[in-house]
Amino acid sequence: MEFTAITWNLFHGRDFPPDPALLSWRSRLLRRSERNATHVQVNRDLLSEFSRLLAEAAWDVALLQECPPRWRDPLARACDADSHRVLTSRNSLAPLRALAARLNPDLIASGEGGSNLTLVRNSFRCAFCVPETHKAHRRQSGIVERRELRIHKGRPERRAMAFTRTSAGPCIANLHATNDRPAMAAADVLRAAEAAAQWANGDPLLFGGDLNLRPAESPAVFAELRDRFGLATPTGPDQIDHLLVRGLQALDPPRPWPAERRELDRDGRALRLSDHAPIEARFATIPTAQ
Repeated sequence: MEFTAITWNLFHGRDFPPDPALLSWRSRLLRRSERNATHVQVNRDLLSEFSRLLAEAAWDVALLQECPPRWRDPLARACDADSHRVLTSRNSLAPLRALAARLNPDLIASGEGGSNLTLVRNSFRCAFCVPETHKAHRRQSGIVERRELRIHKGRPERRAMAFTRTSAGPCIANLHATNDRPAMAAADVLRAAEAAAQWANGDPLLFGGDLNLRPAESPAVFAELRDRFGLATPTGPDQIDHLLVRGLQALDPPRPWPAERRELDRDGRALRLSDHAPIEARFATIPTAQ
């Protein structure tokens, strides 16, 4: 079995042009679009743009972080996917936060609240059906088990892991670890990896997300992930978004998308989605010895 996975921090559904001058207070307060010769920055709801980009991309499972909680169902429909959402931080008074985000996304920013959202495309599970069971299989869920691990509730903010067992076989652990505090991020990641490895119970495991750790700066953490839990193939020495696997072979190792792949044309200028590049990899299950 082969499949393609991506992990992407959605930056709370906002755009992020490469020119910092476009991130102006005029845009943030007055919702005025800013432009230069190549890019545009807008301050409006970008659900349709993120939905389009994800729907048109070729992947089987997607691990999304900093996803606005209200986007769960629209993204799942656009991508023809089953979903598993775990709320993270700032989700009290959710209807009011969602309204504020619709009116002015850049002003409320992360204040809208966040979630880790795992999507499993229907085509992923159907690819492994025999023809006579295909129709029945389409009616089944691509996700057969959902679990949540609350990493911590206190400062700086709540963190949680979504653990998803797919009907096609692999288990998926989706995490956004603590930002700007490497020691706390390391504790988040190792605690999540321990639980994910235990819950997977020997089945193939994809463990990924925005781990907020760079292998070059935290080599001991990635060595422990490899040695204790068998989780290998970090994206790169200076990357913080990773797709680590156990019981899976990396056919195409994790690598970030070039910036142009997350850009959409807006009247001849590029609208760049998120401040993170999606990370993509292709994996295959390792045949068991007979």
